Amino acid sequence: MKTPIYDFVSSYAKSGVSRLHMPGHKGNGALGCEALDLTEINGADVLYSADGIIAESEANTSTLFGSYHTFYSTEGSTLCIKAMLALAAASTPRGQRPLVLAARNVHKAFIYAAALLDLDVEWLYPQSNEHLCACKISAEQVKCALESTSAFPCAVYITSPDYLGNIADVARIAKVCDSFGVPLLVDNAHGAYLKFLQSSLHPIDLGASMCCDSAHKTLPVLTGGAYLHIASKASAFADRARVSLSVFASTSPSYLTLCSLDLCCAYLSDGYAQRLASVVKKIADMKRTLRAKGFELLGDEPLKITLGAHKLGYTGIEIAEILRGRGIECEFADEEYTVLMASSENTAEELDSVLSALCSIEVEEPIEKKHLCLFPCERAMSVRDAIFGATESVSTSLSIGRVCASPTVSCPPAVPIAVSGEIISANAALLLEEYGITSVDVVKN
Repeated sequence: MKTPIYDFVSSYAKSGVSRLHMPGHKGNGALGCEALDLTEINGADVLYSADGIIAESEANTSTLFGSYHTFYSTEGSTLCIKAMLALAAASTPRGQRPLVLAARNVHKAFIYAAALLDLDVEWLYPQSNEHLCACKISAEQVKCALESTSAFPCAVYITSPDYLGNIADVARIAKVCDSFGVPLLVDNAHGAYLKFLQSSLHPIDLGASMCCDSAHKTLPVLTGGAYLHIASKASAFADRARVSLSVFASTSPSYLTLCSLDLCCAYLSDGYAQRLASVVKKIADMKRTLRAKGFELLGDEPLKITLGAHKLGYTGIEIAEILRGRGIECEFADEEYTVLMASSENTAEELDSVLSALCSIEVEEPIEKKHLCLFPCERAMSVRDAIFGATESVSTSLSIGRVCASPTVSCPPAVPIAVSGEIISANAALLLEEYGITSVDVVKN
């Protein structure tokens, strides 16, 4: 498959042209990649009004993913989330407030989008509360919510896979949404590779109207490279997609990241599915061994290993420290779980070293497993008013009963413990403290 962006940029880098344009390094610098770092010069196209090499590369990626159109982002899924919510909100009749039904384990980027777009949100909570990052929502729950919601929503929004590797029943949820005429939006930031499994689990193939993929999370793409996919059945959204992206984006997109997305397209078209299948099988074998060792494994995402070791006498943080001591850095750890993210770029030797390190852990006395779960809080004001109003910082212990201003949580896991505009409950304050958050921004009384 052709790589039009990379071909242009690499040719320009070798041309010897005197750069009397941005950026200021002029193609030279200590990093060694500056020659490929361009701006929108003649022939380089313009990301948010693309009709040249970027448009050609996006068309190639659209073909690979089977979307009506796939748009590039150099600012991660964060930008894509804001854009697709803006596209959905625009369908709200004039005079009505846009409403989104959303599974509660959203990334904080969703909260910021809700503030910027002044969205109302009605939360869907799981029937079985398992973890801060988990929110298993059934199609029946979505159906009931759509039948009883306070106003007709502009979208249903879910996160799949979640941070722990749980994959939602996207196909059935999409059918319910279709029956009500509501678009399903999926935060698929962790699942770009799902398209290339033996049987695709990608949200677009399963019936979603739009989804975002953080290409950089599981594919060989530089940090910030992401996709906004629009399905054929939702093609009307494509007309305004570039405008919606540009509203929230920098006017200086990274051409290094664009080159990376472009090259990834060629990579995916050349035997990637076979390479992925090999790694998926390797990880499935590892999971069987780890279960036999006594680890609890959570989630069904093929490239993610989510370990609970309380039966072996360890917290997730302790397991992460043990691995770090063996030269292995995990993706995320808390009291309950250690999360390991693999990709086709991990070697068999690396994965063998992970398995060896985990299997060599000495078994201790079992410890009680903590359940770091979310529970509903009372809404006091809109997300927008809470984030953009006057605020003050208070200690977490004194935040109970106050209205949360900003979604205080680190990334990872980036799932807000208290949502902006909600009254912080005792449970929320306890959870904040469990994650080491000692102060919270609250709305001034």
